[in-house]
Parts: sequence; structure tokens; C-alpha cells
Amino acid sequence: MQTKKLGIALVGLGSYSSGQLAPALLETKDCYLAGIVTGSGEKKEAWKAKYDLPDEGCYNYENFDSIKENKGIDIVYVVLPNGLHADFVVRAARAAKHVICEKPMAVTIEDCDRMIAACKEAGKMLSIGYRLHFEPHNKEVMRLGQQKIYGNIKLIEAEHGLNETEGWRIDKKLAGGGPLMDVGIYCVNAVRYATGMEPLAVTAQEGFKKDHEKFKEVEESITWQMELPNGVVAKCSSSYSEKQNRLRVEAENGWFELQPAYPYSGVKGITSGGKMDFPQVFQQALQMDDFALCIKEGRQSSVSGEEGRKDVKILQAVYKAMNTGERVVIE
Repeated sequence: MQTKKLGIALVGLGSYSSGQLAPALLETKDCYLAGIVTGSGEKKEAWKAKYDLPDEGCYNYENFDSIKENKGIDIVYVVLPNGLHADFVVRAARAAKHVICEKPMAVTIEDCDRMIAACKEAGKMLSIGYRLHFEPHNKEVMRLGQQKIYGNIKLIEAEHGLNETEGWRIDKKLAGGGPLMDVGIYCVNAVRYATGMEPLAVTAQEGFKKDHEKFKEVEESITWQMELPNGVVAKCSSSYSEKQNRLRVEAENGWFELQPAYPYSGVKGITSGGKMDFPQVFQQALQMDDFALCIKEGRQSSVSGEEGRKDVKILQAVYKAMNTGERVVIE
């Protein structure tokens, strides 16, 4: 197994890259920040100075494809608005780079298929930025639920909402939808990893719009229900006008709950048997290190493109249920 650190280039230098990923890359053991892709000359210079980046590691969206010639960059991390994910993942794969793509993977199933196919054709790995799969409290939820520590699961409640948003997140073309695509996806993914099961059907209701002008293109809030095997039901909600951050699982012989469940730090958990006592970790550092090790060891990422595609398929079914008022079976 190769021992050198793998170089990562961040594509898109918004708040997530600057506030989470770049600091995480100062803590990683198996990868490091080797390059950036930005449309802003000002950001380029600021990042070059702050992270001591070479000029040849800095690209813009027009010359991005020439990253192929840069042997110091092994992984491209796409941190752009949702609607741009597919094109840049395909371009990164064609530039012979492994790829991490932020969630949601894309805005359509067709885009997901295009991304997976491009990476396979290039012989490169694709991973989705599901940081919570590396967070101890959420990992404990996976263990408790999938191993039926409290017996068979009966009911799940998952909520994630913010009380503010702006910019591309309320532009349907760039975001693909509203809070469901942005933070509701955490609920969908959590239901899947808490149970180890895939939903069979969904129903959904759009919430009341308080600000019709701001949310003219996307939902302001949404509630949806997921039917899983063995009669398990998940009740979920997501909003851009109300703070929510909870995951609760009720089983035959007990329950477990995270509140808050999905933050970058400060996750807290409790079970019917007592508190969950786990350390806080730098989720993104663990996530990126794991992908670097997957590449070095030649093993599939646990948060692969196929995993991302499953969530997008469910999100699309939820929107169809919301728009038609019908129960939508997930094929």
C-alpha cells in the first residue's frame, strides 16, 4: 500500500470549503490540500497565501480540465451548488482524478448515472460527502438499529431544518429543490442507516409558505413519510423557516435519540438505557482520510456514488408525492 499523502483539490470555495473542509485538511493523516478551483481571483490569492498553495495548483472553471496534467492532485472534491455537481464530477473523472462530491449527489437520477459511469470508465473512485457516517453517535445509531439491540424498529422520526437561507439554495435550477435537497437529505440517509433498510414507498405534503416571494421556486418546508419493510414507518420533516435537528428511533424494547443529530460538532445522544458517551470528532477529516485509504487499499467507499444515487431516487419520489398528492412506490 502506498504511504504518501494524497493531494485534494477543492472545487468551489464557499463557506463549507472555507469553514470546514480546508481546516479539516490541516488535520488529515492520509490526504492534504493540494489545489483549489475558483472563479474568484481574490479568493485564489487569499487561499494561496493562507494555505501556501503553489500557483500551478490553482485553477478556474474554464481551465479546470488541465488539472489532468497535475500529478500532485489525486482527488477532486466538488463543493459546488447541487445542479453543477454532475458536470464537474464527469470532468474530474475525465481528468483522471478520483472524486468526492458533496451531497446531494445530483438533482436527477440520470445525472447520478452519468457520474457513476464516468468514474467507472476512467477507473476512478467516487464518494459522496456523507460526513455523519464517520461520526461516533451516528455510527452508534447504525449499530443499535441494524443489530436490533432494542429489538425490531417500529417508528423513526427525523427532522432537519434551518430558519434562514438565501442565494443558490432557493434557485431551483442550481439547488434542485428547497430544504429537502439541502438538509432533508440527512433525514433520508439517517432513516436508511438507522435501519439498514430501503424505503418501499413515500407520501409527502408541502408545508405552508410564509414567504411566497422568497420561496417562489422551491418549497419553504415539507413533511414526508417513508414506508419501510416489516411495517416500519419514518416520519420526516425539513424546513427553511424552522430550526430542527433530531433523529429518534423507537423499537420493541427501547428507544434511542440524537438531538442535535446532524451538526458539524456537538452531536448529543441518549437511549432508553442511558446517555451515549462518545467524543466529538472532526467529521470531515475522518471522511476524507477514509476515502484516501479506500484509494490506497483499493476498496470501495462505504459512501459511494451508488449510495448517493439511492438517496436522490428517494428525494425525487418525495417531490413526486408532494406534487401529486399520491403515494409513490419506489421501484
